[in-house]
Amino acid sequence: MGFDIRLPIGYLFTILGVLLALYGLITSGAAFYQRSLGININVSWGVVLLIFGLIMAYFAKRGRARVLREVPDTAPQGSAPKQRLH
Repeated sequence: MGFDIRLPIGYLFTILGVLLALYGLITSGAAFYQRSLGININVSWGVVLLIFGLIMAYFAKRGRARVLREVPDTAPQGSAPKQRLH
């Protein structure tokens, strides 16, 4: 089984999404949002990044589970048993 890039990307976007959404919630009444017609873009994009990160992490976990299911549990006679990563 190789390295699945979806997992670190998912974690990265999840963490950034949470941080950006929290920043937007903390600064929700700030005056600098008046330049953007009162739209708190930080919360909006924080939620988008969070959802994207969770989707990527989900598909990485699902792909890993599928690969582990496909590995046969029976080994030929006289061979050492395969170790499975959990």
